[in-house]
Amino acid sequence: MHWRSKLLHPSSHAPGGFRSLVTPIYRGSTVLFEKTADIADEWRQEAHGYTYGLYGSPTVLELGARIAELDGAHYCFVVPGGQAAIAVVYLAFCTAGSHGLVPYSAYGPSKELAHGLLKGLGIEIETYDPAIGSGIAALIRPNTALIWTESPGSVTMEVQDVPAIVAAAKARGVPVALDNTYAAGVLFDAFHHGVDVSVQALTKYVGGHSDLLLGAVSVANAALYEKLGSIWSQLGMAVSPDDASLALRGLQTMGIRLERLESSTLKVAKWLQDRAEVETVLHPALPDSPGHEIWKRDFKGSASVFSFVLESKVSREKVSAFVDSLTLFRKGFSWGGTASLAMVYPDLRRPNRGYEGRLVRLNIGLEEPDDLIDDLRQAFDRLRAGDQAEQKLFSAAPVGSF
Repeated sequence: MHWRSKLLHPSSHAPGGFRSLVTPIYRGSTVLFEKTADIADEWRQEAHGYTYGLYGSPTVLELGARIAELDGAHYCFVVPGGQAAIAVVYLAFCTAGSHGLVPYSAYGPSKELAHGLLKGLGIEIETYDPAIGSGIAALIRPNTALIWTESPGSVTMEVQDVPAIVAAAKARGVPVALDNTYAAGVLFDAFHHGVDVSVQALTKYVGGHSDLLLGAVSVANAALYEKLGSIWSQLGMAVSPDDASLALRGLQTMGIRLERLESSTLKVAKWLQDRAEVETVLHPALPDSPGHEIWKRDFKGSASVFSFVLESKVSREKVSAFVDSLTLFRKGFSWGGTASLAMVYPDLRRPNRGYEGRLVRLNIGLEEPDDLIDDLRQAFDRLRAGDQAEQKLFSAAPVGSF
């Protein structure tokens, strides 16, 4: 052969038999077949063999298999992100004319999808009170195709009575999906509690280092595998094997990270409870936090994210100034990584909850909790100093100058 052809058809190869603790990164779009009779364009690669990189290389399928094992699921589809996981579930169950239910405390982009794309497709998604429990039966219609749950809720940490919702839904033949990201798939046993589909953003605790975007869709049985798999394949939810490799690495340390994050987060949350500037701390593992009894019944532990609400006299401008004065806490979305984060929600709306821009969500990372507490303390000192300066200015001003 000409040397140019040898570049593409080499006869020399590395010896086989290399074994490693690490799952190899298999990159590739084109899958080779031994003969034409073997050619197939089939997404069920576990049954039919590898057919195309779109449906996952061995690295990606290895990650899916491990997540399914942790979830106690029949199968897990790995997708490009948490929002992609939510979209697959919606589109698998809901068609034009369908009705669905989602808690008003759910992940913001999930509700945006519900009231944006899905509304345009003729699908009606209704929000409901996350504390409704078995009362959700009254909201189920003949055309209800899906009930979403998310426990605890994003930002405001409402704990749902998932078993009660599942019982009401099953009595009417309606599937229940759970966003189980808070629990990393292990702190709440979704399938033991009767959930049909459990999703999570692997971006967070599984990845663990804020350097990848991945999601997971785990299903309870073979029928749901077929239903979800068909939509997953049609949407072309391809995943990078390099990202899957990072998630496989993250799984190896997730146990010890979750343990450390839980203890550090509880220490910070309990300290905040004693601050006069804090009206309430929203952390489900705290006995006086809403939903604690359900959390205690159903969960095996707590995670790194929680929120607190500053006292009513603190304006939203001062809330922003408070967060800006933090030095160890970075400002950014997401959670579950190694770094501590703080986020404000000035336009947050919750029925019957007058947070009025005073809520701050924290993600506790792997810093020493005492250092994080010191950072919060100095931010509170600045907040209090600003209040005192305002009071002094007001008292010193001539009558009628305001």
